[in-house]
Amino acid sequence: MIRSLWTGTTGMHAQQLNIDVIANNLANVTTTGFKKSKADFQDLLYQTMKVPGSQTSADTESPTGILIGLGVKPAAVTKVFTQGDIILTENELDIAIEGDGFLQVEIPNGNTSYTRAGALKRDSNGRLTTSDGYPIIPEITIPDGARQISISDTGVVSAIIGDDTESTELGNLELAGFTNNAGLSAQGKNLFEETSASGTPFIGTPGEDGFGTLLQTYLEGSNVNIVEELANMITTQRAYEINSKTIQTSDEMMQTTNNLV
Repeated sequence: MIRSLWTGTTGMHAQQLNIDVIANNLANVTTTGFKKSKADFQDLLYQTMKVPGSQTSADTESPTGILIGLGVKPAAVTKVFTQGDIILTENELDIAIEGDGFLQVEIPNGNTSYTRAGALKRDSNGRLTTSDGYPIIPEITIPDGARQISISDTGVVSAIIGDDTESTELGNLELAGFTNNAGLSAQGKNLFEETSASGTPFIGTPGEDGFGTLLQTYLEGSNVNIVEELANMITTQRAYEINSKTIQTSDEMMQTTNNLV
């Protein structure tokens, strides 16, 4: 009986983690550039009461064994980097990445982080930054008096300055890519950092070498599917209830055994 009590407990802990992941997905359903997460689980070690293939006689062996599972444990929580919906904003500094790639961001400690959220802003010096004021790499400065700012699908930033009649090129946006996007470490604030699992970043021009293109006046929305998450939430809730029922049933069986004494 004790075995089933602990097995049911592992199931409840696993479903609690699952609902935490689902809750975070739903909380960020309107977060720009957000990538949903998915929890993966694996079964625990098995208690071997009879080894498969053991001898049952001099000339025969058991075709199966008796292996009792001891529950479940979390294996991974993986970010899913599918494309989110492209949303029109009509803001000339908003860009969506159609395809693979990340914008590079310099964070306050001097390191480089990466983001899919293209809601760019201008700071007091005219630099293109994130909503938190972190400058985009490579640095691009839009001078005072600039108008009709244009960002091409290949990342060329240009604008008409002052009384000029023709636009002036101000710089080029670049994208970074990774061998394993799922290995990136989510840091919050729509930022990711490289890890040994993601591999080192490779830098390129939007629209070339497998990188996606940029779309001005649009943003990439979250890739969370509300209906899918609600279905997962219902399944998780039922699985949690079933595991709690396992514990309750084991307790009732132990109580019956005690009453025999």
